[in-house]
Amino acid sequence: MKTMTLAQQLKIDIFTALRQNAKPGVALQCFALLIAVSYFYWPDAQRLFSALAAMKAEFGWVYSAIATALFGGVIPVLLLRTLGYQAADFGIELVCVALFWAYKGVEVDLFYQLQSWLFGSKLDVATVVTKVVVDQFIYSAFWSVPTIAVFYLWKDLGFPRHHFLKYIDKEFWLRRVFAMTISNWLIWIPAVCVIYMMPADLQLPLFNIVLLFFGMLVAVLSKNERV
Repeated sequence: MKTMTLAQQLKIDIFTALRQNAKPGVALQCFALLIAVSYFYWPDAQRLFSALAAMKAEFGWVYSAIATALFGGVIPVLLLRTLGYQAADFGIELVCVALFWAYKGVEVDLFYQLQSWLFGSKLDVATVVTKVVVDQFIYSAFWSVPTIAVFYLWKDLGFPRHHFLKYIDKEFWLRRVFAMTISNWLIWIPAVCVIYMMPADLQLPLFNIVLLFFGMLVAVLSKNERV
């Protein structure tokens, strides 16, 4: 029996990730475009966005933590539960995922503030493109995606307390993380462009809305593929 090389396995992983994320990716990009059109041309949507921005401005990092924990962690996990996904210990998974995304919410909020401090808050093309490049090809590629990959590997293994680091090997970085990074670029770059087109206080709330939509869509499609 012929054994595949690491390069061949990586190629298969990338194509598999792209195939699995093709539908949610297209839907996410359409959804992001809908958000942009609604913000600029629909008065009722503008009032909703203004309320979200005011809430974010008032509560700051508390809003970032709670909203991202809810939209990125709790709701997708509960949706998977209703669709028949059975975790070995549902309570532990729910708490750990919620805490992880609460931390990520504060992290993303700080990153958005750093971007505004470095490059300004103008909504011109040059500023938006610069922020998207730094976001996707530095922050996401070298920190955000790898930390998410490590956390979900830990979750998939049942949150082991010991000997977890042995799974963070060369194959993990070259296959799982690299494949996730490639698919992340293709799926999220258009959505991130829309996020950076918005005022600073709206960027994190819109990130949460897009994250929720994507997480729920992936959960539903994953359920359909298992049926």
